[in-house]
Amino acid sequence: MGKIGLEEGTTLVSMDKLLPSKVLVIPMKSRPVFPGIFMPLIIDGEKYKRTVDKSLETDGFVGFILMKNPEINDAETAGEEELYRVGTVGKIIKKINLPDGKVNIFVNTLKRFEIKKYLSIDPYILAAVSDVDTPSKMDNEIKALVRALYSEIKEVSEDNPFFTEEIKLNMANLDGVEKVADFVASILNIEREEQQRILEIFDVKSRIEKVLTLLHKEKELMKLQKKIQDQITEKVTKQQREFFLKEQLKAIKKELGLEVDAKNKEYNKFKEIIEGLDLEEEVNDKASEELEKLGLMDTHSPEYAVTRNYLETICSLPWNTNSPEDIDIQKARRILDRDHYDLEEVKERILEFLSIKKLKPGARGSILCLVGPPGVGKTSVGRSIARATDKKFFRFSLGGMRDEAEIKGHRRTYIGAMPGKIIQALKIVGTKNPVLMLDEIDKLGVSFQGDPSSALLEVLDPEQNVQFRDHYLDLPFDLSHILFITTANTLDTIPAPLLDRMETIRLSGYIEEEKLEIGKRYIIPRSLDRHGLKKQDVKFHKSAMREILQGYVKEAGLRNFEKAVDKISRKIAKKYLEGGLEFPFPVQRENIKEFLGERVYIEELFQKLKRPGLAIGLAWTPLGGATLTVESILVPGEGDLRLTGSLGEVMKESATIALSYVRSVSEQYGVDADTFKRNVVHLHVPAGATPKDGPSAGITMASAMLSLVMKKKLKSGLAMTGELSLVGNVLPVGGIKEKVIAAKRAGMRQIILPAENQKDLNEIPDHIKKGLSFHLVRTMDEVVLHIFS
Repeated sequence: MGKIGLEEGTTLVSMDKLLPSKVLVIPMKSRPVFPGIFMPLIIDGEKYKRTVDKSLETDGFVGFILMKNPEINDAETAGEEELYRVGTVGKIIKKINLPDGKVNIFVNTLKRFEIKKYLSIDPYILAAVSDVDTPSKMDNEIKALVRALYSEIKEVSEDNPFFTEEIKLNMANLDGVEKVADFVASILNIEREEQQRILEIFDVKSRIEKVLTLLHKEKELMKLQKKIQDQITEKVTKQQREFFLKEQLKAIKKELGLEVDAKNKEYNKFKEIIEGLDLEEEVNDKASEELEKLGLMDTHSPEYAVTRNYLETICSLPWNTNSPEDIDIQKARRILDRDHYDLEEVKERILEFLSIKKLKPGARGSILCLVGPPGVGKTSVGRSIARATDKKFFRFSLGGMRDEAEIKGHRRTYIGAMPGKIIQALKIVGTKNPVLMLDEIDKLGVSFQGDPSSALLEVLDPEQNVQFRDHYLDLPFDLSHILFITTANTLDTIPAPLLDRMETIRLSGYIEEEKLEIGKRYIIPRSLDRHGLKKQDVKFHKSAMREILQGYVKEAGLRNFEKAVDKISRKIAKKYLEGGLEFPFPVQRENIKEFLGERVYIEELFQKLKRPGLAIGLAWTPLGGATLTVESILVPGEGDLRLTGSLGEVMKESATIALSYVRSVSEQYGVDADTFKRNVVHLHVPAGATPKDGPSAGITMASAMLSLVMKKKLKSGLAMTGELSLVGNVLPVGGIKEKVIAAKRAGMRQIILPAENQKDLNEIPDHIKKGLSFHLVRTMDEVVLHIFS
């Protein structure tokens, strides 16, 4: 009798051991288990792992029964009616627990059994069984069958490496002709039901005959496979050898009746998509023409890939796909209010647009331009608009873009040509009416490759973009349903024709009270979450936030404020892990210095004008409003005016006009006429490295010079802006909202503005104007009435 090599200390199981009358049963899903084989099995499921443990506690015997339906997901619920009646009993030699919770057992399978009765199903399947193996007598007929079996095995193993390996591993351990038949049946590539039928053949002779028949079929199939290989080998020439595997696969599929041509498959796919798109006549004709061209081309031609990519682009565009227009104004308002504090003008404009869409669903999309300093929330507003309108959102930056092909695509004559950003965005979002954000439109470049801003003229014109033609696509596509949102820091660099196509909405920046509210609602919770801190762990006091805004960040937006809060959160996290603090931790005005260091901005010196010749003006910059101090002194010598501080031409002219005006009125204010003959007026605007220009500092310069020659200080907490004419009229200026916000941020209490800017002042929200006194003036004489104590 053959022996199976086992680890030391393991009991050898005799093949003729008597079958126990009761056997624990484990159902098998994939294939039946045959007797006479030493094999590993993976056992899953708590019920059957318990069965293995129970078996090892007793005699180690376990029965394996095939399930009738392999599709049952949970084998643990299998009942007796779902199991075959004939199986194989085996002896568990070794058990290994696997990391994934399953169990690997090594089994020496012994003999067949038939279930007489199930004694229990839970917690284990226990059955009363009977031995069905019949001893075989080696007569001449069986000897002949065995020889035929060995002959067939030898022939099959010559052409099948898998057969050869299995036979080498197991044939030496097989004793008895019935075991050889069972072993061959177990490794044959046949259906599980067919194997079960072999298991249920108790007569050895009939079993060998059945296995011989199946083995003969396997041999014939391998002959057919070899024939196919020989046919292909004859066809393969020296130039075609690289296609050998493809040809072999094609021949096999042809023999099985499953041959599919990749080119025809692609052709049929494109044809089906184009027919289902319901395209306009021109687009449909062009697509059909390209499709027919594709059908006539060789797949290895370079032009084939170009045409295929073009058809893919056509088929992937949303020609008639729109996002649902189920607009709820109240819901949209809630989303906008939740995402952003204040910004009422933007919210109102979006709600107006949605109202029109609600009343007239076919209305065209709008083109909005959000203008404001960095960090005021322009880009995030675009995302909120998409959420409020329940539409897809796509953003790309125009900053530094210098090639018009980025917008309108490349012509197909170029290698590697592709559509422009607009068409690519529509392919990605898959809908015809998304929210499309064009960021940093004021930073477009110009080069020898073209002018992208000129290419945008068609994209952003509601009259033209109905028939937008991308260079690559060269077909009309309707962009009029898109809600375009552009962002910019300044309008100065945007070409006038492009600016004319957009509706401008200004985001002017925030005052301190607004920043405190935004910090409490959005910035601090977001920062704590990013740094692994909980809201209850760290408490930011209002005094601490005010200290950050007054001493460490001075900007129109909130970007640096958020950076400062992030820095505090990082240091708190580090100190907590080092044991330097405990939660909850209060962030107060007193400990801000510990986290952010010394104050960046000392108490504003210009709030108190300590000597004559100083005045505070208001300026507009792309980063928001700003305050600037104008300084003037008298220097003995000849001449009129000396200017320093990186002043532009317009600002130099304003200074000259201011001096001329002051000299013309000096006598009425009691100034000695010889003052200007004996001295030179030196006027300086600090921050000399920063270029400054514009006419709005006219009355500020005149006030500083008048204060100088009259030897009277100006009021503290007073700021002003306005252009001065040569005859003393105060002319209107721009950027009033930004300048008022800057004045409030700097702690000013009174502001002098041109009277003609009354309309701009009326548009500023009351909470920004709260605590400020405004003096509207028409002439420089009126300015003088307000500047001195």
